[in-house]
Amino acid sequence: MNDLDTFVGLLAPEGQALLAELRDHDPSDELAAATRLRRTHPAALVSAALGQARLRQRAVAKFGADAWRMYFTPNGVEQSTRATVAAHRAARLAALGVRTLADLCCGIGGDAIALARAGIRVLAVDRDPLACAAARANAEALGLAEWIEVRCADVTEVDTARYDAVFVDPARRSKARGGRIFDPEAYSPPLSWAVEAARKAPVAALKIAPGVPHEALPEDAETEWISDGGDVKEAVVWFGAAGDGADRITSGGRRATLLPAGDSLLGAGLPDPEPGPVGDWLYEPDGAVIRAHLVADVAQQLDGRLIDPTIAYITADRLTATPYATAYAITDVLPFHVKKLKALLRERGVGIAVIKKRGSAVEPEELRKKLKLGGGRASCTIFLTRVAGAPTMLLGHPATDPVTPGR
Repeated sequence: MNDLDTFVGLLAPEGQALLAELRDHDPSDELAAATRLRRTHPAALVSAALGQARLRQRAVAKFGADAWRMYFTPNGVEQSTRATVAAHRAARLAALGVRTLADLCCGIGGDAIALARAGIRVLAVDRDPLACAAARANAEALGLAEWIEVRCADVTEVDTARYDAVFVDPARRSKARGGRIFDPEAYSPPLSWAVEAARKAPVAALKIAPGVPHEALPEDAETEWISDGGDVKEAVVWFGAAGDGADRITSGGRRATLLPAGDSLLGAGLPDPEPGPVGDWLYEPDGAVIRAHLVADVAQQLDGRLIDPTIAYITADRLTATPYATAYAITDVLPFHVKKLKALLRERGVGIAVIKKRGSAVEPEELRKKLKLGGGRASCTIFLTRVAGAPTMLLGHPATDPVTPGR
């Protein structure tokens, strides 16, 4: 029995009963569970149900409660868009007037689900029969079958002319290549094909890895970097001239969007600000801001400056609220010296330290071992970085703490 046959077996009553029984399955008891269940069920079906239970548990981080009703493949869990990010993209497409869309390389249908929930009718295409079976089952399980048509086909042979928009999510993992693919032309399909397919549509969104080099990005498109809860999740290349206001696609634009709040910053093409001395406040830009090369835009909002030409920390003399960076009150600016730092922390009764680094060769955990923090109740944030090219330690506290800067 092949993988597709066993998957189909999970959709039958016996498979459904097994999945229900394994809803709160403890992975550490898998061997005992397998032995017990194989007494009354086919071994292949038991293995498939146990595998699906494991995948659902992993998928909760991306799909929340929906994961317990959904169906996954190992690649599907790894490559699927987080539900919050998919919902953001779907909402933007809907705001751009998209009502029908071809989802190319749909995988298990995570994006198709978000698009359908946003009121967009979706043709979901993938060449993997197992992924297509999972996408079809997910549309059924979530009550979206009328909105999502799943087609098993080579995406390069699909005619998308009658759709308002195209969404392309090329595969960026390969067993043959040993995991994640970093060369965009090694994506499946290649980035160059996906870009040309996107250019033919009235509106298009192309999902790519957030670490893509800026020089590889098409200049006739807007690229949006998206973070969720402070973690950069993906980049999206947008094509078309649709929309107005905040949702408008800006050719050549660079944008950073921060979820869950949805704050979105479109870059103005500013040059980096001149570096200067460390002020009372230090700002750590969100990763999406850094990836989008919009540190200068945030610095302008804060009336700030860089602490070093090569370091993405902003400093300012007054506190200004911004969703695009986390603020810290700075109490000390010191040349890097472990013994002096250790003595200072002991003197202040610091027992809790958050250690951050940017532009430093020192590993935070190695430094933590050397500091041997005691049982003091005071806390401190330590930044290992460079200021004007010199290895430096900045000590401070989050701006939300009841502490004011002072040196």
